[in-house]
Amino acid sequence: MKSLAIINQSGPITNNAGQESVDLVLASASFGQGVSVFFVDDGVFQLLNTQKPDELEHKHFAKSFGAFEFYDVENIFVCKESLQKRGLEKAQLNVSCQLLTQTELNAQLQKSDNIITLS
Repeated sequence: MKSLAIINQSGPITNNAGQESVDLVLASASFGQGVSVFFVDDGVFQLLNTQKPDELEHKHFAKSFGAFEFYDVENIFVCKESLQKRGLEKAQLNVSCQLLTQTELNAQLQKSDNIITLS
């Protein structure tokens, strides 16, 4: 089985990259790809459980992260340094994930056959 890494780098309302990432994850997983999802830089803001995008007239795509488990997407990785630089903690995130250092993230990325970065 081919493996795909999807890297999320932008905040939830910066552009449509977050929604595109969710769509890509679900579509790829439904066709049998092994998918790993990475949240780095401002991409960690996509995971905050305090988001209120509807107040800004944006779709609340973060609710879709809960569907990942139904598609056997279990590899959700978050950059520990990205959280720290933004004053965030794992308890503020709305998904079950693994916090990894940049070195550990790079090691996980090396295991992937294909990498797509959404920014």
